[in-house]
Amino acid sequence: MLIVLILLAVLLFAGLGFAVHLFWFLAAVFFVVWIIGFALGRGERSGRHGFYRW
Repeated sequence: MLIVLILLAVLLFAGLGFAVHLFWFLAAVFFVVWIIGFALGRGERSGRHGFYRW
């Protein structure tokens, strides 16, 4: 029974590690998209038709 609990704990921590890695990857992708949008929002048409408004 103890071995099963240890294996379940290892699987849980491995799954959490994978999820955290996936969230870091998604955060990096969203950051790059945000930077691109910020760069495209600058320019002559940023007043009315910008990528986003603050």
